[in-house]
Amino acid sequence: MEMNPADLDVRERYKLLIGCIVPRPIAFVSTVSLDGTPNLAPFSFFNGVGSNPMTLLFCPANTSDGGEKDTLRNCKPVDEDGTGAFVVNVATELYAPQVAAAAEGLAFGESEFEFIGLTTAASTVVKAPRVVESPVAFECQTVQVVRTNPGAPSGGNIVIGEVVHIFVRDDLINARHHIDPEKLAAIGRMGGLGYCTTRQRFEMPMGQAALSLDVKHMIGNAQENAASSEMDGAASE
Repeated sequence: MEMNPADLDVRERYKLLIGCIVPRPIAFVSTVSLDGTPNLAPFSFFNGVGSNPMTLLFCPANTSDGGEKDTLRNCKPVDEDGTGAFVVNVATELYAPQVAAAAEGLAFGESEFEFIGLTTAASTVVKAPRVVESPVAFECQTVQVVRTNPGAPSGGNIVIGEVVHIFVRDDLINARHHIDPEKLAAIGRMGGLGYCTTRQRFEMPMGQAALSLDVKHMIGNAQENAASSEMDGAASE
């Protein structure tokens, strides 16, 4: 099938994006309004940008009437009447239902923290709070907002933030700054209402050396190891 995006409606384009760009990490973004009300929302159009400076991005789309979502309204730069800051918390298996529930369309000024039952903690540098239950939190100052279709329903916005402080739970990280993926237990988004975990993992070298690998064999081994670990865990209970 060949398609021209111009021939598709917005919803059809969206379904193609979320169905093909998978799995997507989830930014569980906490912000605070100018009057001090905390806000929390998940965004799966999210990724890192670079390490020098340490920068990441997430993409809150416009609302159905072309307006700004609460997160964007809160975190846009100060000269655009925002607070200029946000925190990216990692979405994990522990509170997966709360991540999904935070997408509820509450009125501006209502706190998702209270609605879903997660806890705020004061950040170290920025005004926006972090999620206590999250094992990782990136405090960010907003560098720029790139608007791809200002004022249009579902128009895109790219929020670029510089990481100014990092919280990592002590048991997740070693002396070489490696994160334990099993303990992190991050979740990601698939298409539709689908989510995923990171149970089956495999490693590959960079560059030409990867071409000699048998991917099916590697994935099969990863599945067998995961199944063996689950059986061992069940036997020990």
